[in-house]
Amino acid sequence: MPKFYTVRHAALSLQLNLKTLSVLALLLPCVLACVLLALSAGSQWLSPLTVLNELVADGRYAFVLETLRLPRIVMAFMVGAALAVSGLMLQSLIRNPLASPDIIGITGGASAAAVFFLSFLAGSLSVYWLPVAAIIGALLTALIIYGLAWQGGVSPVRLVLIGIGLAAGMNAITTLMIVLSPIATSMTAYVWLTGSVYGTNWQDVSRLLPWLLVLLPWAMSLARSIDAQALGDATAINLGIALQRDRLLVLFISVGLAGAAVAFAGAVSFVGLIAPHIARLLVDRRFASLAPVSALIGGTLVVLADTLGRTVFLPLDMPAGVFVAAVGAPFFIYLLYRHQQ
Repeated sequence: MPKFYTVRHAALSLQLNLKTLSVLALLLPCVLACVLLALSAGSQWLSPLTVLNELVADGRYAFVLETLRLPRIVMAFMVGAALAVSGLMLQSLIRNPLASPDIIGITGGASAAAVFFLSFLAGSLSVYWLPVAAIIGALLTALIIYGLAWQGGVSPVRLVLIGIGLAAGMNAITTLMIVLSPIATSMTAYVWLTGSVYGTNWQDVSRLLPWLLVLLPWAMSLARSIDAQALGDATAINLGIALQRDRLLVLFISVGLAGAAVAFAGAVSFVGLIAPHIARLLVDRRFASLAPVSALIGGTLVVLADTLGRTVFLPLDMPAGVFVAAVGAPFFIYLLYRHQQ
């Protein structure tokens, strides 16, 4: 029997086994190494030792590292972590390993709402309302998908198929809005839709951070309920879980994380699909174990994709979403094939 360590703080109570703690202890240095590599790479290569020295004491490269590269890396990591946990929660909610915010249309809804805001409301409302618009679009899309898939219950296959269809519809609406928008807005929205953290500054980081500080701990507080729901509705009810309330909370948090990530980085695809599956290969299937591991993997994946995007095709700066999709699309096809066996 694995030994469990309990973490309690206010309403948060988690149990992590020794294997999970070991995986986290191995992943954290890997994440830091990837961040250090990302700080070193660019149009001008800086040795890791130079980077460390510059971070400790400002020098000739302080502007490059602390103003241009570091906020972009932090944003990429936060976006990847948010999308990974969002995908994990969706997969747990509908008990479908093929679910993720982009595949079932939630990211498409957030993108459509965000492009609508950029095209028609940005002149009258503050940009601080952009995450709210994206989350509202994601939530409305999720409710439409859930409603259309309901026939005395929700079939996982039906939900995914309806989500894919609705995602295509949202993409069409988004394209229509881009065509109808002024050329400057259209170009900005087009680049943004591919998934990019280009031009991120510390103000952007500070605007996304509160969403994560609220939603991620809230998600962890529902770990026991999420695990109970995985055992079936009857079992969850017998364990004292407020099933319908907690389902709505899980859906709301998942949509909030995806919507906030899309608002600041655009439609980065497949992170919410890939990261939870990799996490399941490393730790047990309890949400308290999967969530932090998925977050670290998702964040690292987007950081590496963004690093490739801004270095491989110099002087061009390719969106991170292009590289994530290049890995994610074959991975999704593989999952479809495996689950039909």
